[in-house]
Amino acid sequence: MNRVNEKKHLPWRLALGGIAWVLGAGCGDVSPEAHSPAAPPEVVTAQPAAHPERRGIGAVELPPRGPSAQAVTVDPRMSLIVTDDVIVKTFLFQKVMNQLVSQSAVAGLTPLALFNQWWSTANPPSCTPTFNGFPYQCPRAEGAQAGVNPFINPGVNPDEYVALALINRFDLAPLTGDDCGEYRIIFGKRSGFTNPGQRNLIIFEAVLPNPTPGAGLAGCTAVAKFWAQLTATPNPATRATMLQNFYFTGLTGFMPVIHIDNYGNRVGPPATGQVRSNQFMQPPWTLREFQVKRTMCGSVPCALTFNPVTVKTNPGGTLFNPASTHPLTFNFQNVELPSQVPSLAVNDINLFNMAISNASNSGQSNAQGPENQYLFQFTPGPSIFRNNIQTELTFLGSTLTPDEVVARSLALSCAGCHQFSNGANLGGGIIWPPSLGFAHVEEQLDPGPFGPRFRISPALNAVFLPHRKAVIETFLNSSCGDSICQPWETTSVCPVDCP
Repeated sequence: MNRVNEKKHLPWRLALGGIAWVLGAGCGDVSPEAHSPAAPPEVVTAQPAAHPERRGIGAVELPPRGPSAQAVTVDPRMSLIVTDDVIVKTFLFQKVMNQLVSQSAVAGLTPLALFNQWWSTANPPSCTPTFNGFPYQCPRAEGAQAGVNPFINPGVNPDEYVALALINRFDLAPLTGDDCGEYRIIFGKRSGFTNPGQRNLIIFEAVLPNPTPGAGLAGCTAVAKFWAQLTATPNPATRATMLQNFYFTGLTGFMPVIHIDNYGNRVGPPATGQVRSNQFMQPPWTLREFQVKRTMCGSVPCALTFNPVTVKTNPGGTLFNPASTHPLTFNFQNVELPSQVPSLAVNDINLFNMAISNASNSGQSNAQGPENQYLFQFTPGPSIFRNNIQTELTFLGSTLTPDEVVARSLALSCAGCHQFSNGANLGGGIIWPPSLGFAHVEEQLDPGPFGPRFRISPALNAVFLPHRKAVIETFLNSSCGDSICQPWETTSVCPVDCP
């Protein structure tokens, strides 16, 4: 069993967990607009979900690299995250929205109507002060975008969205090869380039299906090779064309990355993706999550909507408070979080992990104030919750403290990763690397080998990208027949290595 996912489940814990999860399985989803057909509500499940940034082959210990006739290496800034302005400026927000509208086949729908509907979810009656039983700021200033047009006057329109980064997350592909990982585009609102109070970042995070899942992860080899080829392609115009084809058309045999099914409309397997936001247009700064859903009226598509959903692996902050009266608190403090201590105690900055039931997730991750500051909520005094965490640490023989476990869970939340955990001591010699202050990719430019490129955080540059580089290089430099049974190889796929 992989030690990252190893957990100790005692019968009494499972029994308590079943009772508490049943009691807390209500859904606090945001209602759709009155004039639109009702979108299917998000299913807030009681089963733990893999961390959205720490799943798949990147969440296991790297095996040895197999021999290769020609070793493959990648440049992280060419094959893992592309922020060169000369390339990303070819990715127009309107082209993305056009493609989603076209795929929906909803009569009369326009990209502008879809954009306005998206941001109307920040206004009543489409939002309420609670979501899934946790605080949810409603309304928010971002809701004003329900009345603007981001597609006119490019270059000077403050409401225009500009592409900042293209991101390769092949490391999120599952060992089974059900999908080929996530491929992302970050857009920033033009007003935020000069006015910090008018920033809004949106991230389209598509899960790309494996067209040959019977081949396992080997069915995704073409995707990994495509991104590696970008390193060997010095001409930025050629790379831009390659990336345009990957995102909007798809590699041979693959669907395009930009597809409604890859942003929430697919009912898995394979998994679907999401769209996330970093919202700065009024305090507190908050991170939220959406899924794109098409509604059918009989056999006719009649609506496409952006629907707010819970922010994954972001438990509501009150669940960490020993004095909390939230109905899920008992289960969370006695079962759910203690069961994650073995994963959180793994002493590798790229591998310690946490899986949380969706029922425990909040609809926002608040990066300012105490709401989602788990250490503040945990309090320094004695509690049964603290004892539960210490019991697990003692069983593991870990020298971590309960506070360090909670600090690690905070680092894995959106608010922690982006702000609260910058420079934090997480125990075991691990110091969480800093963001750029609220973001890991920002609107400011640095000089690059191909002209100006949007700035990335020290955390990405020094910690997370090197790990992702090792993952994709290990995959590409290993093959069936190299005498190493890789975690993604099986007896049926590669019997010579995995007898």
